[in-house]
Formats: sequence, C-alpha cells, structure tokens
Amino acid sequence: MFRLIPALGLVLGLAACANGQSQLDEPVEPIGDFKLGHAAVVAPNLVEGPVSRNATDEEWIASVDAAIEERFRRYEGEKFYHLGISVEGFVLAQPGVPLVFSPKSALILRVTAWDDATQSKLNAEPEQFTVLESFTAETVVGSGVTQTKAQQMRNLSANAALQIEKWMRRMQEEEGWFGGPEANLRAAKPVAEAGAEAADSPQETGAGAAS
Repeated sequence: MFRLIPALGLVLGLAACANGQSQLDEPVEPIGDFKLGHAAVVAPNLVEGPVSRNATDEEWIASVDAAIEERFRRYEGEKFYHLGISVEGFVLAQPGVPLVFSPKSALILRVTAWDDATQSKLNAEPEQFTVLESFTAETVVGSGVTQTKAQQMRNLSANAALQIEKWMRRMQEEEGWFGGPEANLRAAKPVAEAGAEAADSPQETGAGAAS
C-alpha cells in the first residue's frame, strides 16, 4: 500500500493520456476470439493520493465497472474471457491548488485476464496500469477547476479501459492471447461476408417498394 503513495505523488507532473471516451465512437475491431464473460472490479486496498478529492471504494468500483462493460461488451468473439481488476490508488485534482503545480488526476489499477475454457490466468502476475486524465481544453488549467468529481472519475475509468484494451491487443500479438493475430482475420471474415451479401442483394425502390 505505502509504495503507491510516492507513485501517486509523481503523477502530478506527468503528461496526459489518450481519450478513452472518444475512442468508443470508432468501429469495433475484433480482439481475436475475445468475448467478455465476467468483469470483477474490487478495491480492497485503495490508496488516496496527496492533494486529492475524496472518493469511496464503492464509487471507484462502480465507475471502473461501467467503463469496462461499455468498452468490452462490444466484442463478440467465440470464447469467453474474464477480467479481474483491482483499483489500487487515485488522485482526483481539486480546485484551489495553485496552477504552478499543474495538478493531474490519475488512477492506478492491476488487471488479470482469465481464460474461461481452461479456468486459468493468462498473465501469472497482475499487470499494473497508471492511468492519467486526457489532455483537453478543460484540463489545461487542471481538471479540478473545470470538472466535477464524477466527470473526473468517468474520464479516468474510460481511459483505464482503453489502456487495458491496448495491453490485451499487444499480448495477443506477442503472446498469442485470444487465438493469436490470425484470429482477427477469422473474426472479421463473417462481417465482411455479411457486408458483401448486403451490397449484392437487390434494393427495393420506387414503384417496386410501393407495390
């Protein structure tokens, strides 16, 4: 627990990460044969960083769980996988902190992926993520000034889900998770075939549609 406190202090000066919320508008690209089974979010040892707004374990569990569900329920692979997520620490920038410190909001969590078919972990040790708020016009002066606590938590949770997805894709490429890279081609083929069939089918127009 105590080793997280220095890490949370350091995030006050770090750069921001990609916007996980805007990424949800992009077309869904398969992660091999991945389909989300269960997502278990816990916060047994949650550490609040320095100069932070307060947030409870329950609030973080609900926020992260909602972001995971929103991002990963979109994937419709052939096999179920589970995600175990432990929320470890956070900083929520608050108003009133001098701008010279460039206060940043951040979230630290650990993730384990499970294969439902084999009932085994894909990663033997949990993967740790340090997630930062997105850089926007609102966060230039510090998100504590321009955003509510709920907005900060929602944005951090969305960014966390995006980072987890990027990690999963990297592990698919490097370690053969989710059927390996070739599974993406198999998953994309039915979609492409469905699109081709729709393009080849006759379209009802004018008098034909009205008759």
